[in-house]
Amino acid sequence: MIDVWTEKHRPDTLDKVVGQDAIVDRLKAFVKEESVPHMLFAGPPGTGKTTSAIALAKDLYGDEWKQNFMETNASDERGIDVVREKIKDFARTKPINAEYKIIFLDEADSLTSDAQQALRRTMEQFSSNCRFIMSCNYSSKIIDPIQSRCAVFRFNNLDEDHVKDYIQRLGESEDFKISEDAVKAVMRVSNGDLRRVTNVLQTAAISTDSIEEEDVYSVAASLRPEEIKEIMEKSLNGKFMEAREELSDLMIKRGLDGQDVISSVHREIYDLDLEDSEKLEVMEALGEFEFRITEGASSDIQIEALLAKIAALGDK
Repeated sequence: MIDVWTEKHRPDTLDKVVGQDAIVDRLKAFVKEESVPHMLFAGPPGTGKTTSAIALAKDLYGDEWKQNFMETNASDERGIDVVREKIKDFARTKPINAEYKIIFLDEADSLTSDAQQALRRTMEQFSSNCRFIMSCNYSSKIIDPIQSRCAVFRFNNLDEDHVKDYIQRLGESEDFKISEDAVKAVMRVSNGDLRRVTNVLQTAAISTDSIEEEDVYSVAASLRPEEIKEIMEKSLNGKFMEAREELSDLMIKRGLDGQDVISSVHREIYDLDLEDSEKLEVMEALGEFEFRITEGASSDIQIEALLAKIAALGDK
């Protein structure tokens, strides 16, 4: 059986959580005082929100953490029934050798408005017996009455040094080698998301114990910077059909979809030889075409429209 590296290498104590030093220090203080408030963890995916919640519970409860900790994913169970039934049933039971239990609601910004209102009332009703930790990508989607009841912690993308250290430790633990170019590629495609870093490296390491740059871009469903630059330059120089054919071939070869291409272009747009006003137009186009794709429009047509938009800039 193949282990899932994201779980295998998840820190089991706050001391091992990387890249969020200020937040970890405050959480350690809560553990030391054995006094935990309701909390809201907000920030991009893969920055340590779930890891911090689980590590806090392990540090606080020790071997009995599983009996006093419940995790539920609000994106899977987002209706009012999960608050009225599952969460209330756990909250009303007595904690084991502790003053209170912890309920962790992952992706709480997926909860419906009615479910959030019910959650607010549940937080009031069981505050003496239970603490709530909620994680979300966008705190603006959490209603104000819940936010006002929580200590809010904002998680940031990890910086390059932390990601490099993590990759090195992962390589030593899983016995694979990785080139410097491949490390840069991992950081480029992950954008500070350690979960994505781990998944990319596990997928690449299955087929080779010496990971190179091409392996990373292949398994990450991403375009190399030089490929993006070449395609964009061809579009700007009036070679729309060549750019279209080259991009189409790469999408088929790498198994890319429209959003993968848009994400790749977005990462490289600032390095293109364009005026700032033209980069602004491309950024606006990226947002528009990504929205259309998420609404169900054809990825192929939208990506070709994006290339046409860039080609039109070259004709100015």
